[in-house]
Formats: sequence, C-alpha cells, structure tokens
Amino acid sequence: MDLRSLRYFIAVLEAGSLSRAAVSLYVAQPALTAQVKKLEAELGTQLLERSHAGVTPTAAGLQLYQDARRLLSDAAAMRERLQRGPQGPEGSVTVAVPFLLASLLLGPVLARLKHSHPRIRVFVIDELSLMVRKAMVDRRADIGILVDTPSLDGFEVRRFAREAMFICGHDATGEVTALAQATSGKGRRKSAGSGRLQLPFASAARLPLVLQSRRFSIRQHVETAAAELGVELNIAHEHDSARVIRSLYLAGAGFTFSPACALSDGPLSGPPWLVARIVQPEMMRTYSLATPSAAEPDPATRVVMEALVEEARGMIEAGRWEAEFLHGTGKGAGA
Repeated sequence: MDLRSLRYFIAVLEAGSLSRAAVSLYVAQPALTAQVKKLEAELGTQLLERSHAGVTPTAAGLQLYQDARRLLSDAAAMRERLQRGPQGPEGSVTVAVPFLLASLLLGPVLARLKHSHPRIRVFVIDELSLMVRKAMVDRRADIGILVDTPSLDGFEVRRFAREAMFICGHDATGEVTALAQATSGKGRRKSAGSGRLQLPFASAARLPLVLQSRRFSIRQHVETAAAELGVELNIAHEHDSARVIRSLYLAGAGFTFSPACALSDGPLSGPPWLVARIVQPEMMRTYSLATPSAAEPDPATRVVMEALVEEARGMIEAGRWEAEFLHGTGKGAGA
C-alpha cells in the first residue's frame, strides 16, 4: 500500500465512479481498477460496492477513506515542513462532534483556525453521540465532544458545556403556547438570560411527537424521562433522518425535542411557532471534551482544543448558544 494507491482510492470515492476518476487522474480506467483491486487484496477486505450507477464505499472503504485523507494530509504537511521549515504548530487533528452541535460550533472554529493557524489541518467526524464515543475508543479522533459521558476509560474527560432541551413545533391553535405561558407565569425560574416559555414534560409528551428511533441519544433521554414520570409518549412520526424530522415539524406534522444548540436551525420563535424549555423535570445535556490520557496532546491538538473552548465561551456569553459554560469547573478522568 502506497500513497499513490490511497490517492487513487480517494479520487474514485469522491468521483463516484471509476470512469470519472480515471478522467480526473489522467490514467487509464483498467489501470485504476487494478490499483483498487490490489488495495483490496492487500487489506483483505472489499472496499467498494460496484453497480451500473457507479461505486459506493463499504464500511471498511469509508473508514479507509477517512484515514487515508488524514494520512495524505500528514504527508503533505511533512513535505511542506521540510521544504519551508516550521512556522508555529502544525499537523492534522481529527475532531469528533455530535452532528447537531457541529452545525453550530464547527464553522466558527474552523474559520478561526484557518486564520490563526493555517498550517493545522482539521478533520471532522460529525456523527451520532454514540458514534462520536466509538470514534474516540477506536482512536480515530484526537478530540471528542461527548454527550452525558462524565468519564471514559483511557481518556481525560473535562466538562465543556451544559444546555437545556426544548419542545418545538407549529402551534396552529395556540393552545400549547397558552399552556406554556401559564406555566411560565407561575413564578418558576426562567431559563438563564433567555426568557423562553416553559412547558412541563408531561404536557409535551401528550403532543403529537416527531422523534428519531431509540438509538439516538435525544430519544433515549426522552424515553427515560417518560418512564420516570410514568407517562406515555404520543409518537406521530418516527424517522432516523434528522432532515426528515426537521421537514416534518416545519410542515406542522408534530412537535420535536431539540437541544439548545439546534434552535437556530428551526423557524423564528413566536406565533404560530412554539419554542419552550422543558421543565418538571428539566432535561439537560452535558458536553465534555475528551482526549486520550496516555500522552499529553501535541501542540496542534492543544490549539484546536483552545479554539473549541474559546468559541463556545464566546457564543454562550453573546447569547448565540443558550447554554452554561462549564470548562474549568471540574473534570472526570478515565482510568
């Protein structure tokens, strides 16, 4: 296995077909096909599913694609370092982040790093919370933002931020909004600085709900709260796709539970749109920064961690993220 084979494999995957990749690489298609087959033979596993429409990666192929991109980036960085000499921290850093938080946080972080440390290459794995944790355990990421995971064996885990859960949806009749207004007017504590309406969990559970399946952390959190209160969830639609869930509640098909970091993806609050913080009980998500505890993070990893922390702090202080900043207030370390 050499860098050229990996470069060819990446080109095939990104082009979606061997013929298109061959054109972009200026190589004959039979030669390119032979390179891919040689790579599969060397690794002892199938990397591509072939059909008349093109090629798609197998699970092994997708993992090789992610790892190969990083490897080629490291090779390019090494070449540049030897040719030009070091100019501050450099290298490749992979960050694993829950996809809802990635939408809010990663754009500003990457833009900041591009300006301040252009020689640091950041790769992002934006996945389900469970898969973010798996990426860390499998050592496919240097930094992970974990959800509700106070400790993890083999990792340094530091609390990062905590946010509330909200119920969101199209309230055509205004009845749910009126109930939320009544709840919020009974002297209960408001969300810090947000002035959001509040709705008891039991009331939210009775609404027609648009939810993802039980393998998603938000659904698990909702199920746990319902079980503790002894209430039944009124599930109108269940789909795994976050885009389908969003499309359904925007179409008025039901209400959905959303963490604070995802509120900016929905419509503006105000009639007929309801955005209310869940109370009785409050539903909170805690994020933690995780890095392997076996060794100190390298300079590039430390820079990326600092950017994540500072960008989150700034967003929270500016009110762009309705959350509580926790970094530096305590930590849990894996064994």
